[in-house]
Amino acid sequence: MAPPPEEAIGQVADLFHLLGDPTRLRIVLACLAQPTAVGDIAAGLALSSSLVSHHLRLLRAARIVKAERQGKQVFYSAADVHISSLLSTMFEHIAEPANGMDA
Repeated sequence: MAPPPEEAIGQVADLFHLLGDPTRLRIVLACLAQPTAVGDIAAGLALSSSLVSHHLRLLRAARIVKAERQGKQVFYSAADVHISSLLSTMFEHIAEPANGMDA
């Protein structure tokens, strides 16, 4: 595999940086199963709606989540299957036993 361009490396690093914050990761996970409103995310995670909205703005800018307006409410979901697949793969990875990797 050829090395990716520097710009792509920076973008992936930024993506992992955003997902490296536990609060943002929990917010993204809350949006995976179905589109979810800010108030429902906030209530489910015991956070303020303003804090959730702030994090969602960052996640939207990075194309990690997408927003869809339905009437007066905005519902958030994973931007695409790549996001849910990435997170699923990472959780599978950490669930694996070390199998001699600490040598």
